[in-house]
Amino acid sequence: MDQLAINVLVGIALIVGVIGTVLPIVPGAFLCAGAVVVWAFSMGAMSAWAVACFAVGLVLIGTVLKYWLPGRQLRASGVPWWVLALAGLLGIIGFFVIPIVGLFVGFILGVYLGELMRLRDRREAWPTTVAALKAVGFSMLIDLTAAMLASVAWFAAVWIV
Repeated sequence: MDQLAINVLVGIALIVGVIGTVLPIVPGAFLCAGAVVVWAFSMGAMSAWAVACFAVGLVLIGTVLKYWLPGRQLRASGVPWWVLALAGLLGIIGFFVIPIVGLFVGFILGVYLGELMRLRDRREAWPTTVAALKAVGFSMLIDLTAAMLASVAWFAAVWIV
């Protein structure tokens, strides 16, 4: 396969990966990193491997940050660990029950139900649920940023090399 065809396929994979960070059909940022690694294999040049390492590093940093920062934000707003565990479990179940958005719906529902069980008042459970919504949005933004930066690094390398 010639290099132009590989570049086109990698570009398509990067577009799908970036979309996958917002619509969790595919593991978005990991798809972006994998596509850049495939490109580096096809190029074989040391500079291509440098770009691939940079892209993988961005995605790894983004992955750590997308779980750590929103989790810290939720704990700071007073959400107990067991509510987060319940939300994670319902998020996983939601992923399989409702295609595309089930992970987020299940997570938010889990936070709301957990806080409702803990506080026994709908009005008191709602602010924590809003904090969870903000945390999910922040997590998606971090993942999107990592995928976009990895894609931009590849795009710049293709035009420079």
